[in-house]
Amino acid sequence: MTSEPSIIKPDYISEGPKPTQDYLKHMDRLPDPVGYRILLKMWKMAETTKGGIALSEQTLETSEMTSVVGYVVKMGDMCYQDTEKFLKPWCKEGQFVVIGRYAGARFKTSFGEHRIINDDEIIGTIEKPEDILALF
Repeated sequence: MTSEPSIIKPDYISEGPKPTQDYLKHMDRLPDPVGYRILLKMWKMAETTKGGIALSEQTLETSEMTSVVGYVVKMGDMCYQDTEKFLKPWCKEGQFVVIGRYAGARFKTSFGEHRIINDDEIIGTIEKPEDILALF
């Protein structure tokens, strides 16, 4: 018997795909990271400014493409298993992480930008992705 995949999404996340049945089916079609790799869904900024001005689709796509914050969707079976390198895992599925601007292999789906990165490319974890404006 196979179980339905589930995504734990914090309440304050309003942007990006909603965990609907369609989205869960889509997640099954995403690549499974192998070995020590991690699949991230890159964070997308709000579609309007605090003043209510709608941002263009190009602006939203650029911000998602250049984002340094990602949501950990899946982890390979060897993530953080190297005990000489890691005392404990640096992150887990369902957590937001900060990565280098050019880290990983990028690809896009109908639900937005994704990256597959190595487990040692995590720079930090964060509760609220909107707190990170840029990485210099």
